[in-house]
Amino acid sequence: MLKASNITKRFGELAAVDGLSFEVRKGQIFGIAGPNGAGKSTLYNLITGFYRFEGKIEFDGRDISGMPPYRIAKAGIARTFQIPQTFPSLSVQKGISVGSRFGTAGGLDPDHVEEVIRFVDLEKERYQKTGLLNLLGKKKLMIGAALATKPKILMLDEPMAGCNATEIRNLMGLIARINQDLGVTIIIIEHFMKVLTELTESLLIIESGRKICQDEPVKVVNDPRVIACYLGDG
Repeated sequence: MLKASNITKRFGELAAVDGLSFEVRKGQIFGIAGPNGAGKSTLYNLITGFYRFEGKIEFDGRDISGMPPYRIAKAGIARTFQIPQTFPSLSVQKGISVGSRFGTAGGLDPDHVEEVIRFVDLEKERYQKTGLLNLLGKKKLMIGAALATKPKILMLDEPMAGCNATEIRNLMGLIARINQDLGVTIIIIEHFMKVLTELTESLLIIESGRKICQDEPVKVVNDPRVIACYLGDG
């Protein structure tokens, strides 16, 4: 469904992503992990059109390399960010409606907005200003706004950051339902290895922009190269 072929992004002398290749199959929950500064968020920015790069990215058999972000969103790829991005003065309903306006259907779909609000469990907060939501509420809002675009792929950038154990379980359940009930392919960057081993089918580890390994999560966490560069002997 998504195929990256030998993609490279340099900032001056630094190669933030360096000859990286991988493939995400339709229906998967695909995990990405690695040390801080490994190039994970830069990789997201390449896929979603924020930076130009060397190499090729294909989505549904179509070359999307160099496309602007709005065209990639309309093609069916949505993302969230590490730090929750909201419109603080808008209500939850209007915040999710913003996502709907930029979706694959090409316009606001009020019925779908209502479905998304229910799906992410923000019905009680429907008319609350997004700036007043707690951290979990803001994360659900970001995911809801992304779902409102009717994506084929949802890319999540460290959705568990800052959350406690209860909130992490809540978000893990939501992500699993998005994949299973809505049929959305998911790519997730996360530092909590337990989250990745429980949720994902395939896990890619990168360091300094390069692939260290990609395999089933259980095999990845026992790979000596991953232990040496990321997990540590403990």
